[in-house]
Amino acid sequence: MVAKNRKQTGKSPATQTDRDRSPLVSLPGKSNVRRPGREGKAFNSPHPNGLSGIRHKLGLTPSAALKLGTALFLAALAGYLHWYHLSQLFENDRHFSHLSNLEKEMAFRTEMGLYYSYYKTIIEAPSFLNGLHMVMNDNLTEYPLVINTLKRFNLYPEVVLASWYRMYTGVMGYFGIPTKMCWSINRGEGLTPVDSCEGMGDPAYFYVACVFLLNGLMMSLFCGYGAYLSGSRLGGIITTLCFFFNHGESTRVMWTPPLRESFAYPFLVLQMLLLTYILRTRNLSRTAMVALGISNLCFMLPWQFAQFVLLTQVASLFASYILGYLAAAKMQSILVTHMITLGVCFILMFGNSMLLTSFYASSLVSIWVIIALRDRFAQVFKPGIVIWVMQGLAWVGSTVLLKFLLSTILGASDDAHISGLIKSKFTSYNDFHTLMYTCAAEFDFMELETPLRYLKTLLLPINVLVVALIAGRTVQDIVRTLRHGGSTSVKTDDVDEAAGSEIAAKGELVYHSLQLVAFAVLAILIMRLKLFLTPHMCIMASLICSRQLFSWIGEKFKHQVTVVVIMAIMAVQGVANLQAQWAIIGEFSNLPQEELLDWIQDNTRPNAVFAGAMPTMASVKLSTGRPIVNHPHYEDAGLRDRTKLVYSMYSRMSGETVKKNLMKLGVDFFVLEDSWCTRRTRPGCSMPEIWDIEDPQNVGKIPLCTHMSRNSRPHFTTVFSNDIYKVLKVPKVTKDLR
Repeated sequence: MVAKNRKQTGKSPATQTDRDRSPLVSLPGKSNVRRPGREGKAFNSPHPNGLSGIRHKLGLTPSAALKLGTALFLAALAGYLHWYHLSQLFENDRHFSHLSNLEKEMAFRTEMGLYYSYYKTIIEAPSFLNGLHMVMNDNLTEYPLVINTLKRFNLYPEVVLASWYRMYTGVMGYFGIPTKMCWSINRGEGLTPVDSCEGMGDPAYFYVACVFLLNGLMMSLFCGYGAYLSGSRLGGIITTLCFFFNHGESTRVMWTPPLRESFAYPFLVLQMLLLTYILRTRNLSRTAMVALGISNLCFMLPWQFAQFVLLTQVASLFASYILGYLAAAKMQSILVTHMITLGVCFILMFGNSMLLTSFYASSLVSIWVIIALRDRFAQVFKPGIVIWVMQGLAWVGSTVLLKFLLSTILGASDDAHISGLIKSKFTSYNDFHTLMYTCAAEFDFMELETPLRYLKTLLLPINVLVVALIAGRTVQDIVRTLRHGGSTSVKTDDVDEAAGSEIAAKGELVYHSLQLVAFAVLAILIMRLKLFLTPHMCIMASLICSRQLFSWIGEKFKHQVTVVVIMAIMAVQGVANLQAQWAIIGEFSNLPQEELLDWIQDNTRPNAVFAGAMPTMASVKLSTGRPIVNHPHYEDAGLRDRTKLVYSMYSRMSGETVKKNLMKLGVDFFVLEDSWCTRRTRPGCSMPEIWDIEDPQNVGKIPLCTHMSRNSRPHFTTVFSNDIYKVLKVPKVTKDLR
């Protein structure tokens, strides 16, 4: 091997380096006369192997290669630290490695349990294709309906992870390599011991590990994103530190791994990084556009709310176009990429109508038409503010009109609750489904403590400063444009390269500022969406390292010292926030629910149908495999109607009325929880109070759930009860009810 390597190298490193530095200068003691038959060899010798060869292929100087290597190392380190941080927080919170299989499943509450149940279905099926067929023809989730869950629930992450798990265990089994370690856990307090397994061969462990690995890679992208946007490796460090220092406001993946955002958000980071590259470069690259489309698709497929985020992105880009920072051709290329992605996603989601009837889809078409008619706009309206306003109004009006036209034609109403939710934010409008959202803290307005926490870590002041500087320069450009008769800032194709690059750089910053404002509006209206705002604030914080914005501070060294001082001040509260997270030590236990699930497994038929609170139904389906009639995925009009009928148990209606509702749904057992009858997050937000809006004629009566907790007869029969749960048996359907 050594001899072979020497033969391939051929020349000493010193000689090769000298020739790279000055190929036209002969070495000491060597003649300039070439030997016959060896003409051109000194000039056409192949590039060295290894890192030096890669550097030559990329066209990098040694200094640039060193900078790139350092940036990649920092990104890899950030990714590893985030993966480790997430894994430790999750383990510390639940002691997940020491839970039984049932306890691990119970730890995935609400939607998490629903999503994980399909992963479990595929890995337990006789074959992968058989499992895929089962989730595409599911009769357990909305009994007695048979639904394609891939169409309804954005389950591609579970399909991919299940296929990986089956391949991993299959390969390891073939070679006889153990994949997990199991032991018996003594739980004490008179409880029976449970078996617990740890290792990638354990389904839940494999699932969670993949989620945390993906989000570790996301942090690597984040670090690179900050460095690329700011033009400084220090910017990548700032972005990473801001994310860690504001970790509780930036993500919740460490507490809720199976949620859709855990899979989707990393691809949004990649998509926005690629978009930044496209905005920065003058010449469009087909490879970059294809990569943008793929990342777009990977963001949309796992998450039903991705369309709303992409709507804000398209709107921010359109505003940049209107102000003259984005060329029409580039804007149209981005729009076409979005349209193609949307079409592919529509096909892969088996014709999910929510995609085509969304404001996002309508907005893409509207903006494309407006740009295509830009010459007509220029003929009709005066250049400057008038044409900008008219383009904006045309976009809003046509988008809303097209959206409701498509919804009417396709008969889709699955996203009607979103319109109701937005309406409730600005008016006194309320209905049952709207209150089901707004009474939950995560869908309420942003709490005052959130901006205060941003203030303590300096994240908010830094962003205000950065956006103020960008806004100031943008206003100057707008004023200059208006003084020149309203001609846009985007130059023609024959403009010199330096001027075009300057416009692209400004447009890139304008887009990011507008995107930040859009995320801020979403987060203020719906607190849950601060999971987009906070990370983007971390990205924008990297711009304090930008010489383009902060050259007025002084020379580069002075600027870097200033940034380091800011980082030190941020670390005071940031480290305290991290220590507070590390101090969270717990162990998951839910004995009442464990008793419920064990009773269902042992005392009911496999085809017995259950109804109850949405979070509990997800656990019933996951751990017992029993059919359910309602579940936590609320983005379907039919499911919302079913849930409303089920939740009539918590209204003030008569027992007879509620019994008929459940019998019509084919329910055999209802799981009653007293907490749902008495819990009140704020005035007007207990279940009986929510029902008072829908059922005003019964206001003032004692809720039915209160009667049921005391005595379920004569309408139902209590067959199981403990401190939390009570199972009511529902009479069979009679002919007169059919």
